[in-house]
Amino acid sequence: MSKEEFSTLPAQRSRARHYAMQALYQWSVSKNPLSIIEAEFHADNDMSKIDVAYFHELLHQVPANLAVIETDFLPFVTDLTLDQIDPITLALLRMGTYELRYRLDVPYRVVINEALRLAKKFGATDSYKFINGVLDRVAARLRTAEIQQAR
Repeated sequence: MSKEEFSTLPAQRSRARHYAMQALYQWSVSKNPLSIIEAEFHADNDMSKIDVAYFHELLHQVPANLAVIETDFLPFVTDLTLDQIDPITLALLRMGTYELRYRLDVPYRVVINEALRLAKKFGATDSYKFINGVLDRVAARLRTAEIQQAR
């Protein structure tokens, strides 16, 4: 991989997360099939500067692993049910937890920072604080060795 290709990867991944969060939000609200939502995103957006494979993975694997993902973060969501969490926050919690559990190649700090960036841009006021608290605890459980090594 060339230096230029490597330097564009984080930006392409970041854009993939951006679109995946929007697509997961749409899936959660509309209940439309993932294939239809994915096709709409490809038709409506310039996907040339996006890690399309990562977008596809997040869009399809988060719903495919929903039970495990929600089991990972629900213990840290106090006083709320899934129905009480706004759809953007829920999409970000699901996506972040998926990455923490299944994408060990992505550092936990990157996962959390990306979720917070998207929450600040699209989420409700101060939702990023809630997301940060929950994902920090999920990371502590799923990425214990990585966190200890970082200290």
